[in-house]
This record gives sequence, structure tokens and C-alpha cells, in this order.
Amino acid sequence: MDSYELLQTSYKKILFNFLHKKNEQSLYDAQQFSKKVLEENVSPEEIVSIHLEVIQELYPDLPEETQESFQFLLEVMIGYGMAYREHQILRNKQRELESEIDIAADMQHTFMPQEIPQVDDLDIGVITVPASKMSGDYYHVIKDVNGHIGWPLPILSAKEIPAALCMSMIKYAMDSMPNELLPPSELLETLNRTIEQNIASHMFVTMMYASYSHDEHVLYYGGAGHEPGFYYNKRADHFSELYAKGVALGISRDAKYRQYEQYLDEGDFVVLLSDGVTESRTEERFLEREELTDLIRKYAHLSAQEIVDNVYRDLERWQGLELRDDFTLLILRRTFTKST
Repeated sequence: MDSYELLQTSYKKILFNFLHKKNEQSLYDAQQFSKKVLEENVSPEEIVSIHLEVIQELYPDLPEETQESFQFLLEVMIGYGMAYREHQILRNKQRELESEIDIAADMQHTFMPQEIPQVDDLDIGVITVPASKMSGDYYHVIKDVNGHIGWPLPILSAKEIPAALCMSMIKYAMDSMPNELLPPSELLETLNRTIEQNIASHMFVTMMYASYSHDEHVLYYGGAGHEPGFYYNKRADHFSELYAKGVALGISRDAKYRQYEQYLDEGDFVVLLSDGVTESRTEERFLEREELTDLIRKYAHLSAQEIVDNVYRDLERWQGLELRDDFTLLILRRTFTKST
């Protein structure tokens, strides 16, 4: 007796008991039968077919219309069964994709700095929050043998798994740099060649790169199609924009980049950010850049980390707790020299 015949025999017994006894045991047996057919991957139309055969065997004198109605139901269930199986295949593929995304997200998390290197005259604050499991934002921290520190802040045009793969390439390229920090122009040109060779033609990466010389108190920076940052002059209580012209990485192999510099007096700070910050929005409008600087100024008396945390919290509330894009905000502030 094959598995189909065994199921048919079992179902016949359960149905017979239900029709003649109508007790709790017959309902329990039906539930157990349902679990069994699920485990054996029996299709819905096969269940209907078993029912039809058992009914015809138990009640051979059923009206012809009743028997034909079961045949009609069987045809309906055949179509339903095909659609159901397709649905199950799609669900399984979705689960596999979600599992892959979880793995990629964990891998992406390991790429982020677990702690920020301490620099004597710098107060550093950073927050990065993905809009979904995977982020297109990434930041890295480099400290060379001379104690100089650099921050590349790339934004990837890709999302999900391609973003994680692209991010791993950027991190590997950054980790392979010489022990002394390259000038921003050279670093961007080096990364651009690597990225242009290794990403799809429709992808690109924007980046702002900044390095700080604590001997000179100068921030050297360059940009590749990235959102302009801000410079805050403590003495004048004034924000100005940090423009850094340059084509996005991965578009043109021979692209050239320029180096800019900004002296930081005590209490001055720079703000590097992703477009997810400046493109914060409600249903009615986008955030204005002046509104952002006013918000940063509101918390300027706090530590750099407290500033970025409070700005994110306020913008999250302003957007109705709905983060529409990846959010990364980095503040580098020159601290005051302690008097001796």
C-alpha cells in the first residue's frame, strides 16, 4: 500500500467516525491528520481528491449533482494548489533572502569602527543609523604612525547586499593604505581607481574625506560628489559650508581631486554628514540647511557625542519617528587647551 492509499484509508476512518459520532476525538484526529499531510507536503487538491473518493465509497448513492460539485471543487483546488505552491516557493526565497541580508548586515556592522581613537585636542562624536537592515552609509577612522587621524565618509549608491560588498572593498582598500595618511586628493584618486575597476557601471560612491593635523590644528579635506559639510567658528558663532568639489568615485578612472584646508581654533568644529541628514523631511517639506545648523547650535555647549545624539533624536521626532534614509552625522571639535 503506497502513501496515498494509506492517507486515503486513514482519512476514511476519521471521516466515518466524525459523521457517526461527532465527538471531540474525531476532531482531534482530523487535526492530527492535517499535521501529517503538511509534513508529507500533500497538496490541497490531493486532499479534495481523497475526500471525494472516500465520500463516493461511503455513500455510493449520492445525487449526481453532489458528486459533480465535488469534481468542480477539485478543479478549483487544482488551480488553487498551483498558486499556493508558487506562493510557498516565493516565501521560501524571501526567507532565504532575508537570511542573506541578516548575514550581510552583521558583516556590515563589523566594518564600522567599534571605538573612536582618542586624539589629545579633538572631541569626536558620531552617530550612524540605517533606514533598514542594510545601510548605504559608512564611516571609517584611520590613525597613522604620527598620531594624525583621518575620516573617510563614503555614501554608496547601492543598497542591501551590494552595499555590503562594496563597503568591504572600500574598507580593504583603506586598510591597505600606507602607514602615513595620504593627502585627501591622493587618497580619493587611489580609491577612485580601485572602485572604478570593481563596481558595476551603474554604481558610484560619494565621499568626503578629512584628516586632522594636531600639530597645525588644520583639517585637510577633499570631496567626491558628496554632501557639503559645515565649519563652525566658535568665536563668531557662525556656520559656513565646507564645499569640496569632485566627481563621485567610480565614474571616471582618471578623475582628479583637490585638497582643501580649514584651520580650527579652540572650540571650533566641523560637521560631516550624509544626505540622509539634510534630506530629513515630513510629508510637507524637507529640512532646510539653516534649520540644521540652528539645531546643531542649540546643542553646541554639549560634548560632540551629545550634539549628534540630540540632533538625531530631534530630527527623528520631527519626521514622525520615520527614518526615510540612512543617517550619519560626525562632529570633530578642537578642544580648549588646559591651562597649567
